[in-house]
Amino acid sequence: MSESEAERDSSAELPALRAGSHPHHVRQWLLALSLFPEKWMNRLFSVRGIQFVDGVIRLRTFLHADVEKEPIYRLAKLPPGSTERAASVLFEDDWCLVLDKPSGMPVHPSAAGQRGTLDEAAARHCLMNGDPQSVKHIHRLDDDTSGPVLYAKNDLAQQRLDAAMRQKTIERHYAAIVQGKLLRRRGTIDEPIGKDRHHGARRRVSNTGDHAVTHYEVVEAYRTASLVRLQLETGRTHQIRVHMSHLGHPLVGDTLYGGSSRYLNHQALRGELLVFPHPLTGAPVTVAAPEPQWFAKVREELGAHKNS
Repeated sequence: MSESEAERDSSAELPALRAGSHPHHVRQWLLALSLFPEKWMNRLFSVRGIQFVDGVIRLRTFLHADVEKEPIYRLAKLPPGSTERAASVLFEDDWCLVLDKPSGMPVHPSAAGQRGTLDEAAARHCLMNGDPQSVKHIHRLDDDTSGPVLYAKNDLAQQRLDAAMRQKTIERHYAAIVQGKLLRRRGTIDEPIGKDRHHGARRRVSNTGDHAVTHYEVVEAYRTASLVRLQLETGRTHQIRVHMSHLGHPLVGDTLYGGSSRYLNHQALRGELLVFPHPLTGAPVTVAAPEPQWFAKVREELGAHKNS
């Protein structure tokens, strides 16, 4: 018996929905049809968010966050600090939000009450638009890496986008400037990454580490460096930085992994493109981030010494 036939059989065993049907029966129907994640359906049921009225199933998909209790909204209600950078909106609808994280801004607080994070910027954006949803980031970028970061604006979106991350259907494309000229124009680095026991902030290629895969392609070659595009299959901490350093081509500015700070005092890495399935329709959404000025400046300085 096929999966779809099993679903039809299981739904046929349920009592028919009639006027006044209990929300529990409605939940059973929806779970049998596998339309929504079970965790989300149970969450809705617990807050009385499932109703059957006049032959129509109504689900309270958009539940406002408690801005007085949620820590990130309590921070967002405060005026932005003078040192905080703006994060541009690259995409938004009722279900998700993509912000362009500037270099130097952390995605989430590393300690209670920390100001100036991208999470705070996302919550403040929702507040200013009168739509305080439970906005949550789906993936992260290193503090000094710029680029698009995807946020879910409700529980259903978060669960579906989290599942997309696990199933590797969210594509993350990056651009980096690395030291030296690579021998191969394109390639794949399939090396596990683990913690460096000699340095708490570093990661390293390790046989006992987690599976990590990075694809790269050289876009331009300079006299002492190369511009490369990269795509991640996995999302390990410092993955691109570790893999490129492992090849002998650390990122320009990345002193933690052997790079030189001659042109830049942080890694020359930016998120270029984000492609994800929309949490409601499943249709692909493609979001590009503009090239930041600091990245363009380094590229142009190196380009003055470009090899033909």
